[in-house]
Amino acid sequence: MSIADKIKTILYELQSFYLLCLHSILKLFKKPFYFDDMIEQMEYAGASSVLIVSLVCLFVGMALSLQLSAELSGLGLKMYTGKIVGIAVIREIGPLVTALVFIGRVGAGQTAEIGSMILGHQIDTLRVYGIDPIKKVVIPRVIASIVMLPCLTIIGDLVCLFGGYYIAVLVSNQSGSFYWSSIIRELTFQNVFSGSIKPFIFGYLISCISCYYGIRTKGGAKGLRISTTKAVVTSIVVVIAMDFVLTRILLYALGFSV
Repeated sequence: MSIADKIKTILYELQSFYLLCLHSILKLFKKPFYFDDMIEQMEYAGASSVLIVSLVCLFVGMALSLQLSAELSGLGLKMYTGKIVGIAVIREIGPLVTALVFIGRVGAGQTAEIGSMILGHQIDTLRVYGIDPIKKVVIPRVIASIVMLPCLTIIGDLVCLFGGYYIAVLVSNQSGSFYWSSIIRELTFQNVFSGSIKPFIFGYLISCISCYYGIRTKGGAKGLRISTTKAVVTSIVVVIAMDFVLTRILLYALGFSV
């Protein structure tokens, strides 16, 4: 394949992805509404992901607090562990770690599920009966991701902070009340808004990418494996890149000096 053909292929895929994202927005408020599918996808994306998100965030918070306590104690600044943990978790670590876990747990599942529907000709059957696959298949998963990822992020933030509390108080012998008061002081509008807007955007991007690769699945079991792998890898890269872009925009918009 020549370079020109590769560029055409890339541009075509980008066009197809942007059209999918656009249609998922334009058809969001049009009838019919498949509420049963939305509830089912919310249960899969939310309730079924709480345990794994909590476990990952717990150990991330413990590791972060342990590292900070070790470094700050040498500078005589160990009392600032709670402040730094709170800022890092609320602004960056909580939303990003939860989104990465969400990709592996939910995004991969969405791609595999839709890919199996493509290979089993279930999507073609929907079209035969006059059912729009975007409305029936894509939009319920997009809504579920947009709604549930912020909820999971809140849970992940809390568990991460409790993990940091365990290390700071029971391992580093710091004051528990001072740890929590330091975190509460950092619950400003700027910090909370910066950490709460990201999960909505991450959830939308993850779901759109997962559904796109699922719909484009072809080639049997091997093609399904390739689609799922591409969806996970692309979602990880896009989320991390978007996290940097959003952080830069939010720091500028909220008046933080860099």
